[in-house]
Amino acid sequence: MIPEIRSRYNDAFTPERYQELLGTIEQQLPNQLEFRLAETPIFVPAALREKLVQAGESIIDVLTAPDFKDRTEHAVPPALRVPNENAHTTFLAIDYAVCRNAAGELEPQLIELQGFPSLYAFQDYLPEVYRAHFPITDAISHLFTVPDSQSYRAFLRDVIVGDEDPEQVILLELFPQKQKTRVDFALTKRYLGVEPVCLTDVRKDGRQLYYERDGRRIPIKRIYNRVIFDELARYPDLHTEFKFTDDVDVEWAGHPNWFFRISKYTLPLLHSPYIPTSYYLDQLTTYPTDLENYVLKPLFSFAGSGVKLDVTAAELDAISDKANYLLQRKVQYEPVVQSPDGLVKCEIRMLYAWRDADPRPTLLTNLGRLSRGAMIGVDFNKNKDWVGGTVCLME
Repeated sequence: MIPEIRSRYNDAFTPERYQELLGTIEQQLPNQLEFRLAETPIFVPAALREKLVQAGESIIDVLTAPDFKDRTEHAVPPALRVPNENAHTTFLAIDYAVCRNAAGELEPQLIELQGFPSLYAFQDYLPEVYRAHFPITDAISHLFTVPDSQSYRAFLRDVIVGDEDPEQVILLELFPQKQKTRVDFALTKRYLGVEPVCLTDVRKDGRQLYYERDGRRIPIKRIYNRVIFDELARYPDLHTEFKFTDDVDVEWAGHPNWFFRISKYTLPLLHSPYIPTSYYLDQLTTYPTDLENYVLKPLFSFAGSGVKLDVTAAELDAISDKANYLLQRKVQYEPVVQSPDGLVKCEIRMLYAWRDADPRPTLLTNLGRLSRGAMIGVDFNKNKDWVGGTVCLME
């Protein structure tokens, strides 16, 4: 994509320069980058950029409809429903495969969406690092609505910190120092002054929450939530003073209920040329006759866990909790990113933030992932190069 920019980049690329790039990140953020960073950004032409924006707007039309909360009421498990839900999600991430349509044009096809934060801080840091090590024109950018990184970080501050003292806002995670995404936590602290705090370190006094730092008891007024419920479920014996279902005096930057409302649960509600057909498994009286063209997905898993690419009718019949699964028509990823030894597939995540008073979310930036495997994900790309997380720079 964008052949002249790609050619210039690849001509300048060497494995040594890539290692120098990784060295810069290690120097600036010691022991923070654990996931594999791809050797290159994704260069996205204007026509594909426009389709990505258009696809997102059609999805947002559904999310902003007056009946959306009613239509997703059953998405939130009663045992996990968190009090004081706000009117809409604070964060929105929409993942697309880059495909080629019947006319031979590149287009996005929706993979999934999340009412949950992503690597908002890291995705603004990463382009600077690529540009410091490789020739990349200023005519392409990772940003959308905002003109520069200063404005971008100000927008994030407004959404995450709001009017609170940053010290009284926490990034809540489960064992944040062990998470593969901790590089984003470190940058969030650097940019916004928000401390990563483990759920086990949150203290509760009546309806008030606090954490301790340097011998001080610091009130928690606002929570930037990064805890994923299916990960929390892996620790059934975890002792915490604060439970998500507690009714406490705190504001949420990313209310947990939206993790469920805007998820794979939402896919069957969406319809556009950029959205593959999806069905709730428990609502199908008969399966599609071309079942080989569908993928089975659990509704609330994260990072591709539990996805089954090839499924039979007998396997579907054997599922006891059909209400927790959907069938989605497969998409054909088109290898479009030129590496030194062939073309690589990619996925693009469009990242939005939604201020309380705004009628619609604002498209801010993006995240990219390169893959040579059957799926986009670490387990499918082990021991491969020109794969992993990256950023899209768009015309």
